[in-house]
Amino acid sequence: MFTIYLKEIKTFFSALQGYIITGLFLLSTALFLWVIPGSWNIPESGYATLNGLFELAPWLFLFFVPAMTMRMLADEYRTGTIELIVTRPVLPSKIVAGKYLAGLTLLFITLLPTLIWVFSVSAMALPVGNIDGGAILGSYIALFLLGSSYVAIGVFGSSLTDNQVVAFLITLALSFLTYSGFSLLGSAPGINAITGYMEQLGIESHYLSMSRGVIDSRDLLYFISVNLFFLVAANISLKRRK
Repeated sequence: MFTIYLKEIKTFFSALQGYIITGLFLLSTALFLWVIPGSWNIPESGYATLNGLFELAPWLFLFFVPAMTMRMLADEYRTGTIELIVTRPVLPSKIVAGKYLAGLTLLFITLLPTLIWVFSVSAMALPVGNIDGGAILGSYIALFLLGSSYVAIGVFGSSLTDNQVVAFLITLALSFLTYSGFSLLGSAPGINAITGYMEQLGIESHYLSMSRGVIDSRDLLYFISVNLFFLVAANISLKRRK
């Protein structure tokens, strides 16, 4: 598993594609937060807060994470290297776990540079340093958990096909449906009585709950369940390939 993990990290950063994906995420986020006028723009809002980042990032992750995970298993199928892996004494679950942990590491590396904006906002506050550190920490934890769910979905999407573009589209669609699909369905006419239950099935309500700085065990359990569900599904898909 550790060998697969290291291979995935090296492969991502040995190609220009990895740097482009990470760079585009950071550049687009910086533009929305500091340059482009709008509700996410920090200087324009007049408040020393990173709320714009945590409102914007889930939507950018819908494109960034599928681009990051689309080649994880699809490329192994396309090049035939999956045959070399599965013929060795390595369980499919360890292959999936190695790919997933590599995705989490890449996600963490991508989020690290955004800490610069925490210090920037802190310096802008009056008095300096007057920011809600607890809320920001809770929001980062929520964002990482949300991203981890997208990574699990991405590993599953990549396990279904040998085409990276198809894997990207599958992951994008499943991530969007899991994030806001249940909320949209809950707002449909005629099912008002179960709107609250429908929203609880989606990632969005749990992410917003944790973004307020409150770490609820129910939200943690939800994210763990979503991750496990798609990782088990990816494991089953890989076993069928094997």
